Amino acid sequence: MTREIVKREVNLIPADADKHTRYRLGKFERWRNAQDAPWYEPDLAAYRDYMLAEGYATSTVRAHLSTVRAQYQRIARSNMVRDILYRNVPSDCQAPADQKAWVDETITRLRNAADPANSSVKAKKSQDKPDADQLRLTREQAEALMQRPGLDTLKGLRDTAVIALMLCTGIREAELSALDVPDLRQHREGDLALQVREGKGCKQRVIPYGELSWVLVIVESWLRAAGIEGGPVFRGLYKGGYKLRPGRLSVRAIGYILADYPIAIAGELTTVKPHDLRRTYARRFYNSKGDLAALQQNLGHEDPRTTMGYIGDLEPERRRPPALYSFNLNGLLKQAEMGL
Repeated sequence: MTREIVKREVNLIPADADKHTRYRLGKFERWRNAQDAPWYEPDLAAYRDYMLAEGYATSTVRAHLSTVRAQYQRIARSNMVRDILYRNVPSDCQAPADQKAWVDETITRLRNAADPANSSVKAKKSQDKPDADQLRLTREQAEALMQRPGLDTLKGLRDTAVIALMLCTGIREAELSALDVPDLRQHREGDLALQVREGKGCKQRVIPYGELSWVLVIVESWLRAAGIEGGPVFRGLYKGGYKLRPGRLSVRAIGYILADYPIAIAGELTTVKPHDLRRTYARRFYNSKGDLAALQQNLGHEDPRTTMGYIGDLEPERRRPPALYSFNLNGLLKQAEMGL
């Protein structure tokens, strides 16, 4: 087979691929080209080892390999690719039976390469991970972060409202960006709640404020200071921080806001990320004896195992067992008193 011809005819990156698929397949393509390996002989085990050696997390490596495997599985099922292979059989395969055998063998090898068993990723498991791996703020750290922007400027007021609302509801940064003014005050069976009109997976949900409804005082102070009566709750500011931009705050801008306010954690200045606030909400909610099912619904998770991942390893107080058993120690205590 002429490698150059086949390379021109088969594109590993579909034209309709989303940005994540395009990025992962593009990364694999660059690696494969650097190895001078043809598309029809993918060595996913070698690619796995390369990514792990580069320091990528096992979850990231799995995601990349899953995308590449899925594409090769589609290629192996494609009649168009089969036709391409027939047009480029080696010159020593003249008989139709030999050509078919060569094409079948090539496609079988493709399927084998896409088999997860041939490039699995093993992860070292640890029950108790340090919080530095996935940051969850203590109450004192969360309160220190909310105090950082200050309330004496328009930017400071907005940024305080952003941080406080994320800590008090656990919403994702995309959900925060999408909030409109009416979403702030929804009533469900007498409870004041925040409405997420379209969360991850196109799901709508409400998040009761409960004892954290004081956060609305901060958010509404921002709205009054900014002159916002409707539309997006959080908006950008022009340079200088005095004039409001018309559009809603972007997801990227929310990350930049938090980057402006590092706080001291374990003696080091640490930048808190938006998702750290979501994990913090989960941990603080659950450790305050909150119900797991309620937390799962507030976070918008389908699976309670996902919610437990956000909570992280429980604090010793939460893991302390109740009085499961009893034992009469009187005899031992008497022996101890007698010096036996």
